[in-house]
Amino acid sequence: MKNRLEEIRKQRGIRQEELAEAMGVSRQTISSLENGRYNPSVILAIKLARYFGTKVEDIFIYEEEQNEE
Repeated sequence: MKNRLEEIRKQRGIRQEELAEAMGVSRQTISSLENGRYNPSVILAIKLARYFGTKVEDIFIYEEEQNEE
């Protein structure tokens, strides 16, 4: 799953530490999300969307894997 979290966060002038504190997670969690190493829980994805006043789909982009036969 890809995401636009870093882009949206930087556009709003918010540091990773500030976002992490607002979400109740570590800065490392925000960093891992931004780098695509971690997929958020449904609750965290919704909290992030509400924090930024957007839809979950505006932050997180799900791309189905294509099965080659």
